[in-house]
Amino acid sequence: MLVVILLDNERPNQKTMIVKTKIKDNILNSKICATPDQIENGMMDKTFEGFDSMVFLMNGKSHSFWMKNCIIPLDIIFIKNNVVNKIHHDCPPCNSDQCESYTGVGNIVLELPGGYCQDHNIKEGDPFVIYSDSVSTP
Repeated sequence: MLVVILLDNERPNQKTMIVKTKIKDNILNSKICATPDQIENGMMDKTFEGFDSMVFLMNGKSHSFWMKNCIIPLDIIFIKNNVVNKIHHDCPPCNSDQCESYTGVGNIVLELPGGYCQDHNIKEGDPFVIYSDSVSTP
C-alpha cells in the first residue's frame, strides 16, 4: 500500500495522509482521520480541496457525528468490516450548539459531499476498501 503523507498547512505539527479508497465501483482520494483531534475537527470549516472524501478510523462501536461549523452538506456513511451499514444522506451544515446528531456503528466512517451516495447509487450493503496503487499529491 502506498500512502502519501503531507504536512497540514493549518496545523504544522500534524500530518495529512491521503489514500485511495473504493466504495462500490467509485475510486476516491481519501483523507485519513485517525487522531482524536483529526476526528473531532473532521470537515469543520473545510471543503473537499485536494481530496474527495474523509475517512475516520474508529473502534467499531456506536458513534455520533454532527455538522457543527461544516460549510457544505455531507453524506455520512458508517462502515463495519468493509460493508456500508448506515447512510445519512445530505446532512445540512449547522452553525449553532444545537446540531442534529447522526449515529451509526462502524470501524470506519466515510464523509462525502452531500448527494454523492444518491448520485452514485451507493446503498447499505455495498463494499468499501482502503487501498492505494497510486496517490496524487493534493
